[in-house]
Amino acid sequence: MLSPVKPVHAQAAGDAEEDQHLYGWRREQTTPSLAEVFGSIRTRPTGPMWRKLLAFLGPGYLVAVGYMDPGNWATSLAGGSKFGYALLFIALLSNIMAIILQALCARLGVASGRDLAQACRDAYSRPVGFCLWLLAELAICATDLAEVIGTAIGLNLLFGIPLEIGVVLTALDVFLILYLQRLGFRYLEALIITLLGVIAACFAIQIALANPEWGPLIRGFAPTTEIVRNPEMLYLAMGIIGATVMPHNLYLHSAIVQTRAYGESLPAKREALKFATIDSTVALMFALMINASILILAAASFHKTGNTEVVELGQAQALLHPLLGSAWAPTLFGIALLCCGLNSTVTATLAGQAVMEGFLDIRLQPWLRRLAPTRPTRASACSGRLASRC
Repeated sequence: MLSPVKPVHAQAAGDAEEDQHLYGWRREQTTPSLAEVFGSIRTRPTGPMWRKLLAFLGPGYLVAVGYMDPGNWATSLAGGSKFGYALLFIALLSNIMAIILQALCARLGVASGRDLAQACRDAYSRPVGFCLWLLAELAICATDLAEVIGTAIGLNLLFGIPLEIGVVLTALDVFLILYLQRLGFRYLEALIITLLGVIAACFAIQIALANPEWGPLIRGFAPTTEIVRNPEMLYLAMGIIGATVMPHNLYLHSAIVQTRAYGESLPAKREALKFATIDSTVALMFALMINASILILAAASFHKTGNTEVVELGQAQALLHPLLGSAWAPTLFGIALLCCGLNSTVTATLAGQAVMEGFLDIRLQPWLRRLAPTRPTRASACSGRLASRC
């Protein structure tokens, strides 16, 4: 006896239930995070390899800026001025960790169609998911605080703007993101990559002026037991690792990798995984170059001349002119710092949106959603600065 034919909608529901069971998800998939840019960038299923790769380049660089934020500058400056090139290996080690973690997050986003926050919400109970969301938001606020203050310091060093006003001005990145996303997510990626190019150019000129010793520099990338035997060196090494591995980047990458419309077939997803991994790996190697440049500049400029206690950004900028013999050096340092801070605050704001939508499935108005994760950071920075004056 023939079995009755199921209606089309019942068959589709059965297929969805079967897929859900196959992939181990407990809940049906909801609206994706960053829905306004989800699948908004077309990819090239055919054509030369380099054209296919170009379509996927971008998300990795948005993630990479989180690994070179002003918080990294402070630890790299302290490490370079105190111990010369010895801690370059730690920068390399932390970057390898970042490459592995970000590649895993890209795989999650491409293969499952869910970002890390949505996957956590599905895997854990609501109380646990809420606690994870709260911890993620606190981590974003903590890292964004260093980025906001670093941007304000950059404005102060270049234009003499008071830090309190500089902190408030950093809130304008919210409207910049809204404007660029209206034009298209590619415009936001272009802005980030352009600022990264400015940062690289600034450090290339400064390192050329500093004229580092290339032998000790290359040996600095090799591991040494002195790092674990020297308590001060170990302390700074832990600081470099802690400042490099950014938890909000894991949530962000798994969300923005889905801005590409790569298709649902298995071959299409495999190709997307390959290109997304190349994108993030190349971008994070660029981040390593910037972080290493900061440490190399500190080693060649400060450690070499006996200035081993340089730990503040303003102090470093003031010393560059007399040490390097160029009036351009402090200006280039300030420009690079400002670009790093702007990049980092933009991506931290995006990460805040991805975390809120992924964990809580809350959809706010665009301007309110952008301000929500950044307001506590700006308020903390302003109140801290005012308290220091009292």
